[in-house]
Amino acid sequence: MAEALQQLILDTLDQVSVIDDTRTLVIPGQTVPATSQDAQIAILGALNSLQSREMISYETRETTSHALTPEGAQIALEGSHEARVWAALPVKGEGEPVGVQELKRKIGDEAAKVGQGRAFKNGWITKENSGFVKAVSSIEDTTQIELREIDSTGTLKAGEKALAELRKRKLTVQRKGQWFTVRKGPNFSTSIAKPETDLTVDMLTSGSWKSATFKKYNFEADGIPTSGGAFHPLLKVREEIRNIFLEMGFEEMPTNSFVESGFWCFDALFVPQLHPARELQDTFYLSDPSTSLRPPEDYYKRVATVHEKGGYGSIGYRSPWSDEESHKLLLRTHTTASSGAMLYKLAARCRGETIDAHGGVDDPEGDTRQSVEGDGFRPAKFFSIDRVFRNETMDATHLAEFHQVEGVVADRNLTLADLIGFMRVFFKKMGVTDLRFKPAYNPYTEPSLEIFAFHPMLQKWVEIGNSGMFRAEMLEPMGLPKDVRVHGWGISLERPTMIRYGINNIRTLVGHKTSIESVETSPAVMF
Repeated sequence: MAEALQQLILDTLDQVSVIDDTRTLVIPGQTVPATSQDAQIAILGALNSLQSREMISYETRETTSHALTPEGAQIALEGSHEARVWAALPVKGEGEPVGVQELKRKIGDEAAKVGQGRAFKNGWITKENSGFVKAVSSIEDTTQIELREIDSTGTLKAGEKALAELRKRKLTVQRKGQWFTVRKGPNFSTSIAKPETDLTVDMLTSGSWKSATFKKYNFEADGIPTSGGAFHPLLKVREEIRNIFLEMGFEEMPTNSFVESGFWCFDALFVPQLHPARELQDTFYLSDPSTSLRPPEDYYKRVATVHEKGGYGSIGYRSPWSDEESHKLLLRTHTTASSGAMLYKLAARCRGETIDAHGGVDDPEGDTRQSVEGDGFRPAKFFSIDRVFRNETMDATHLAEFHQVEGVVADRNLTLADLIGFMRVFFKKMGVTDLRFKPAYNPYTEPSLEIFAFHPMLQKWVEIGNSGMFRAEMLEPMGLPKDVRVHGWGISLERPTMIRYGINNIRTLVGHKTSIESVETSPAVMF
């Protein structure tokens, strides 16, 4: 079919030099000219093939036509709604008026509803008592006549105004078509032998390449689209939050220790050893290896003492201390373990000491950089964004593995008002302004606040973080001065991402239900 159509075009050009209108062609196998749009599409394919070989050139001509909708086709066959209403009524004075219900029964609900108003407007019917009768003895169904003309010619002699009225009534639709004017090209020939696209070994061996015609390379053609990698929405939000922290003068903490000891994850933060969060149903413990190296001995003793006996203005938990519980290895349940280690190092610097790779204290002699005046405290702001693990039941807003955004601010004489003010500024930079703060309990902060944000898709308040001021029982054993206060807060990375991207189920954001296409097409987030 394609080759026959190409041959028809070439033969016609050979005879007449120019094909002014391709609608005059008769496609092989057909008996009528190619006036339909489907026929012109087939001709376009043949023209493109011939043009690629420079055998012809063509110009596109656009045309506009009208076609009947299903309702318009029915009216063209049976008559307009208003004509059918008129036909169903008796002549005035020659029969009983027809009521609305009887009219609907005769011609249908839709025809009766639409036709009544138009028949009244045309003056074809009138009301008599509780029914309708004919007001004239004969009518001309202009709508049906116009639709039949459109069906046969694709247009209307009455002009654009009449066509617009029919389109408004949804009886016709406008269709754009095209046809072509064709001329001979520089390589015109009546032969449609295809040029070679590849130089083969056989052609080189036989020498046939010398007389062969090769298809020209199209250096302007678009190449095959490359499929590159894409950042997951979590990584996009992570980078934006990271930039917010850096903009506010924070220093990023090292958080590459997914495995922590019970001491750094709980004990150093003043979490009691009998706390429910340390149970197997809430925390993942390691079986091999199962225990950690001992932390710095003097610090370890101070922490054990404040837990068991109290100190620094506290009575402690008054429960027996377990070395075994403190040395257990586990998947960290929060990045506050890293925050605690950084605060311990900050306290060591206050004493003019340095911290070795294992967390121990080195002799500072000879290191002039560690020479400090007074108590040596320097305000600090730290942040981290990394994974944590909790043995939780998975649902629309919870996973066993998720990301925590952690921030710590250490300075003298900080207050709870400073913390709330900072939270509002921080979340405003993220685009979250609808916040609520709720008093809460955390073992290592007092006072403590839960942070809630309104989720527009879930239509409810969702907890997005926790915050508070670290307790003296946690800070003073590290060696920080008594007037130093530390703000600490943690938010999940997943929930702000869900709010930003309009996701209502965390399992479609992370896990096997995640759509790769949505990862590739998700826009960069800007808070």
